Amino acid sequence: MQIKKVKKVVKSKKFWLISSIVYLAIAVVLIFLFGNVVSSKLDADGQLIKNIIVPKYPALNKKDYDERINLLSHLSATSTYLQDISSTTTSTSTKKLIWPIKTPYPDDGALLPFNRIVAYYGNFLSTGMGVLGEYPEDQVLSMLQTEVAKWTAADPSTPVIPAIQYIAVTAQGYAGADGKYRARMPDDQIQKAIDMAAKINGIVILDVQIGQSTLEDEVPLLEKYLEMPQVHLAIDPEFAMQPGQVPGDVYVGTMDAKDINWTINYLAGLVKQYDLPPKILVIHRYREGMVTNYKEIETIPEVQVVMNMDGWGAPAGKTSIYKEYIEDEPVEFTGIKLFYKNDTTSGSTMMTTDQILKLTPEPIYIQYQ
Repeated sequence: MQIKKVKKVVKSKKFWLISSIVYLAIAVVLIFLFGNVVSSKLDADGQLIKNIIVPKYPALNKKDYDERINLLSHLSATSTYLQDISSTTTSTSTKKLIWPIKTPYPDDGALLPFNRIVAYYGNFLSTGMGVLGEYPEDQVLSMLQTEVAKWTAADPSTPVIPAIQYIAVTAQGYAGADGKYRARMPDDQIQKAIDMAAKINGIVILDVQIGQSTLEDEVPLLEKYLEMPQVHLAIDPEFAMQPGQVPGDVYVGTMDAKDINWTINYLAGLVKQYDLPPKILVIHRYREGMVTNYKEIETIPEVQVVMNMDGWGAPAGKTSIYKEYIEDEPVEFTGIKLFYKNDTTSGSTMMTTDQILKLTPEPIYIQYQ
């Protein structure tokens, strides 16, 4: 009799061991298929009674999205007016009705317009390309957090996310071994940007200046970073050179909508492949020719496009450029770059938060160099 009891106990333990393994396997499959966290409920005896699937990313609140989009355009939160980008015009009679424009809702987990991004820009190996290379890391993070606090106070209704915008591919004035007039940063430098952002619960934006290379050649090399949910992308048409042009000379580069759309679709592919929240794509612009055929730029749920006005100068000049190339040629979201040095030459001052928040639409992305 004792032997039979032992056998029953052994069989019982084996049963629960096998059951546990089966439940674990099911959980792993669910996570793999749906990208969700699986939790369990137990009854009073500790038996598994139910599997609960918890969404991996916050579900999109369309009502909140619409209200925030309207408020960025200085309309009432309940406004129903949306302008299709294909029919936008800059004529005096309709200019004020351009924003907000009609674009697809983003996928779950979208950062914009629910947050404002405040980014510090530069390259760790250069003191002349922005704040990231000018000051020690601790000082950079302290300065960035000061700007975050400033924007939080200026617009308490919009949470602020800090960002490290690191130039991962830099244009250069000499051809290099392959004649592409660009330099790719080593992995340890990119990882440094990721580690810095993590210290302040921020995101990373990898900036690409292609020189005489192409986005198709440069962007995929960053995939191992872009597959991370907190890492996003920026592209800079200013340094997209044509044959015979050298970065840093009198030339200002250009990108067409087809180049931008290739990048958008590449990022969308990563979002789907790795089950990521929408990627942010920042596009620098301060002249007409830097971005051509803007109406053909695609807006899709997997990628949030920010047209960033990065010209420098006095507030009046920056406001004028913003209106001409950002407000009057809408794509999706907008941004503006502030220069600690170049904006303050000849006795001028940087634009204040109040001045920036009066722009139409309000920039949801703020970049400091």
